[in-house]
Amino acid sequence: MNFSKIVAFFLLLFAVYWSYRSLMPHAMADTDLEQWDFQLDNALKHVKTLSLTQHAVGFPGHTNAMNYVVSELKRMGLQVSTQEGFIAGDGGNLCKATNIIAKIRGTSKGKALLLLSHYDSAPHSSYGASDAASGVATILEGVRALLANGKVPKNDIIILISDAEELGLNGAELFVHQHPWAKNVGLVLNFEARGSGGPSYMLIETNRGNSKLIKEFTAANPKYPVANSLAYSIYKMLPNDTDLTVFREDGDIEGFNFAFIDDHYDYHTALDIHERLDHNSLIHQASYLMPLMEHFAGTDLTDLKSLSDLVYFNIPVFKFISYPFEWIWPMFGLACILFVLLLILGFRKGELEVKSILIGFLPVVLILVINGLAGYYTWPILKWWYPWYRDILHGFTYNGHLYIMEMSLFAIAVCFFVYKKFKKIKLANLLVAPIVIWLLICGLVAVYLKGASFFIVPVFGLLAALLVFINQEKPNPLLLLFLCLPAVFMHSPFIQMFPVGLGLKMMVAATVLTSLLFFLTLPLLGRIKKHTTLGILALLLFAVYGIRAHLNASFSEEHPKPSSLLYVYHADTDEAQWASYDEVLIDWNAQFLKTGEEDRQTKGLNTLSSKYNTRFKHTAPAQKKNIVLPEILVTKDTVVADKRQLTVCVTPKRAVNRLEVFTNDIAIHNCAVNGVSLSEYYLQNRRNGKLITHFISNNAYTEIDLTMAKDKTLELSFYEASNDLLINPLFTVPERPKSSIPMPFVLNDAILVIKKMKFE
Repeated sequence: MNFSKIVAFFLLLFAVYWSYRSLMPHAMADTDLEQWDFQLDNALKHVKTLSLTQHAVGFPGHTNAMNYVVSELKRMGLQVSTQEGFIAGDGGNLCKATNIIAKIRGTSKGKALLLLSHYDSAPHSSYGASDAASGVATILEGVRALLANGKVPKNDIIILISDAEELGLNGAELFVHQHPWAKNVGLVLNFEARGSGGPSYMLIETNRGNSKLIKEFTAANPKYPVANSLAYSIYKMLPNDTDLTVFREDGDIEGFNFAFIDDHYDYHTALDIHERLDHNSLIHQASYLMPLMEHFAGTDLTDLKSLSDLVYFNIPVFKFISYPFEWIWPMFGLACILFVLLLILGFRKGELEVKSILIGFLPVVLILVINGLAGYYTWPILKWWYPWYRDILHGFTYNGHLYIMEMSLFAIAVCFFVYKKFKKIKLANLLVAPIVIWLLICGLVAVYLKGASFFIVPVFGLLAALLVFINQEKPNPLLLLFLCLPAVFMHSPFIQMFPVGLGLKMMVAATVLTSLLFFLTLPLLGRIKKHTTLGILALLLFAVYGIRAHLNASFSEEHPKPSSLLYVYHADTDEAQWASYDEVLIDWNAQFLKTGEEDRQTKGLNTLSSKYNTRFKHTAPAQKKNIVLPEILVTKDTVVADKRQLTVCVTPKRAVNRLEVFTNDIAIHNCAVNGVSLSEYYLQNRRNGKLITHFISNNAYTEIDLTMAKDKTLELSFYEASNDLLINPLFTVPERPKSSIPMPFVLNDAILVIKKMKFE
């Protein structure tokens, strides 16, 4: 390898590194925040205070968090109000939400800018430092800095610190449907988190086109924009809504989400504490807020709707690039025309041969098949080899980044070894197959996933490289590097983003994207003759990262295992049992479940509401305790025409956090809970028989009014739960070891009472 090739190769590696490094600031000095007087220490103080205790709806810390936010806004001289009310959301999750609202009055009477984040944490064990105390802190400090500046905005700025986002976006729905200020909101900036670190991604929410929003976002000029139209196209397909979704769907109000998603293993867990929050992620959030707040505070927010869309993406140096959807097919067509012209030129010059081109498809197919299968089976194999991984419900392990690096290196090794077998084929001929594959991909996304149409941009670099090889026998490696840079800058971050955001089950995305990126860099890497050496090096690094991942596969105090334990009392049969969702028990819960009488058949137990519909994996008989049952009264039972109307009131007689009510397979025509009507759509699409989940505050009652056919038999199952198993004096459950945390996303550490009632 001559000197220029060595330089180009290491510059290529640096470009890969820079494609990640340049995504976010790594210190306050990397931003322009000082010009707005945004103080990181103030924001971190807010995060620490808000996350001192768990503060889910109905928990003692919830009121403390609310009072803190109210006091901080009042200290800035703002008039603060709270909005309280029962709301059930679209998922049948009822609670009493309490929103915190304030306004900075502008000089005009146009639409208002709304700053949004939520102050509740996920039930029951999360401290909510990242999700979403970091968002609340960013807004509090941003507003303080704005007011300290003394500049009066043109538009009103509404501060909405919403409640019950974790239960079903309830606070946002309460505001959009019932608050008088909602109708005057022109744009929302929403700050969220789905992990405790990494770059913050911008995701647009709009019912129409995005062109005006993107143009204004570009004009605001945030220093570290991380956004692309592919991410939002995928986001719209996933069930991961935010408060902003309610504004878009129910209020036809556009906005921007800003969320960091790395260190996903902390999401909704007891590890979401202020010490684990990446300060740079918070800085990144602030680097969005300050310029966007300044820009949109003076922009006409009545003129943000459009019918046209833009393709957009971020890239180092140029920061943020966008172009109209109308360019998608012309750009694709131009690429196809150039490809055909290059084929004609290559054949005329004798640099391209049909046989060699056809042979060139073999390495492409082999690489995609091998790496695709390796990525697809990575997560199933890991769960088989390390069965305790099955208890990480979101599917991203503490050593997940090591697995991503390991499998990416494996994919690279496969690419080098496969292309080594075809070294006798001229590189110009080998480039044809990758171009065909990429043109096929670009054609498909132009039809089915238009947001990904920027994939065509690096293809022009590949076409230019083919032109170079047709005309030059030994092109300059630095020129080839230059032609590869768009591909590296644009595609490298996706290799990590998909498995981080969607779990290691999406490792196939990492291995396939690594392969496709290799194809785009083939003009340079194909010129390097040490394919065997580089392949062996990649395999050695694959082994190194594999060993590191294995050594970090077990749980520890730093990386604790999720675990679960519930005491379940069946009031109708006067029987009790222990239950756990764990696939692999630990000593702490095994002492209750590994008694020789365990019963893995959870007969009669409905699947309790949870993000992943997780079922119990272990149950065992338990000693009966004197658990006080709820009072269930039928206050109305009448027949009108062919309909039967029932009113059932459930009043807890012990401190509880949640009541879930199920029915048998029966059509419910109308239902209202505590005066809140459940939508017809929800009633017709209920899952697992669930009627309602009431997240209870202040031990409130639950009153259910429902209507059904008079000739049908109704069976109601009441699941009343309190998250006090570890502290209830009736039990002697020891403290969970430090090498374990409560399993998130499920009802946990709970005393669950089940009672049924039949209406014939």
